[in-house]
Amino acid sequence: MASFKPTKVQFLPKLGETVTEDTLYWKNYKSPVQIKEFGAVTKIDFSPLPPHNYAVTASTRIHVYGLHSQEPIRSFTRFRDTAYGGSFRGDGKLLVAGSEEGLIRLFDISGRVALRQFTGHSKAVHMTSFLSDGFRVVSGSDDLTCRVWDVPSAVELSSITEHTDYIRALAPSKLNPDLFVTGSYDHTVKVFDMRSGSSVMTMQHGHPVECVLLYPSEVLLVSTGGRYVKIWDLLKGGQELVSLKNHHKTVTCACLSSVGNKLLTGSLDRHVKVYNSSYKIVHNFDCDASILSMAVAPDDEVVAVGMTNGVLSVRHRKHKKDKETLTSRRRRGPSYRVFVKGKNFVPRQDDFLVSKPVKQYLRKYDKQLKSFAVSKALDTALQTWTRTSKPEVTVAVIIELNRRGTLKNALAGRNEEINLSHLFRHAHSLMTSDSHTKHNSS
Repeated sequence: MASFKPTKVQFLPKLGETVTEDTLYWKNYKSPVQIKEFGAVTKIDFSPLPPHNYAVTASTRIHVYGLHSQEPIRSFTRFRDTAYGGSFRGDGKLLVAGSEEGLIRLFDISGRVALRQFTGHSKAVHMTSFLSDGFRVVSGSDDLTCRVWDVPSAVELSSITEHTDYIRALAPSKLNPDLFVTGSYDHTVKVFDMRSGSSVMTMQHGHPVECVLLYPSEVLLVSTGGRYVKIWDLLKGGQELVSLKNHHKTVTCACLSSVGNKLLTGSLDRHVKVYNSSYKIVHNFDCDASILSMAVAPDDEVVAVGMTNGVLSVRHRKHKKDKETLTSRRRRGPSYRVFVKGKNFVPRQDDFLVSKPVKQYLRKYDKQLKSFAVSKALDTALQTWTRTSKPEVTVAVIIELNRRGTLKNALAGRNEEINLSHLFRHAHSLMTSDSHTKHNSS
């Protein structure tokens, strides 16, 4: 008696975006590790120097984490109200942060008490950063002013009042210690030069600006606000080069990767999008809540995302060592025959070889076809999950029934409104599907 042959399912290639090196690079991250903070995570900043610890600003605290630690290795809690904008200096030894009370505090990363306290802002200070010389601090406040402070003497050096709304974005130049960029809720992005004491360039973003970012060459400037991400050419007087609208809600943060300077943007729609050099999306990270802050480690080893629900999501890059240890765990030990006969055992010429039949495992629809339950086999193939997730199985079963000449019997006695409607809907979806129509036409 001939053995039953399972139904041959023809799998069609999936149509989609071409897999590139960028796509594979950004898919090579582990599942995120989630750390619960005391409030919404508004700022994440990595230390420029190894071991690249990162400061997380949330609620009234700033926690400093190691790359692979889930507990803070240092905490700064000398804030009476919400802390904002914790940022490292270029040597990673000092940390500056603003606060809801309008004070700016300077911390030694190895201590706990504030080394300096800058007073002068009348409202909350959301943005603080060191200028590239390391001896001056620039701040942006809700009192509509940008101020520059001298670190050794804690004296205010300059105050600029060109914005007409809250200042919520700040990016100092790393090539010139006298330049910095600000973004405001008045929809403008301004480039300031401390030598002239005023702005030297103004760009209209068109929406309240949430984040500004300079490329390493400082020829290109990124601004985010509303659903838009805009790229500006500073050499051409602030000319708009690209306007991206790939998020569904406000884009709150942006950063650059170390390898290839790829742009990453985070939004309140809970997505992080990665762009290539042509500003096409090559990867997408999904998060559990709206995103407020984001940062990438200087060597791209870690991608950290801060959310409104107080959760810090940390993704680590996979390495070959991790894959080797995983495969070694899954590797089965030697069989009983190896233990008895030895690994290099070879059967002799007069040995009688007993062949063990290979057991055949059948799918549910194949078992029903084997027992000639053709109506039940069609029901199994038309189940909702099979129709939507594996339509090729449904097609294969219908083709097999037609080959046997039992398709008419399988369709007999069915309710037109309920049972046959599934079949018609499935046939219509296949006719309108690109993958099936293109495959059949070829």
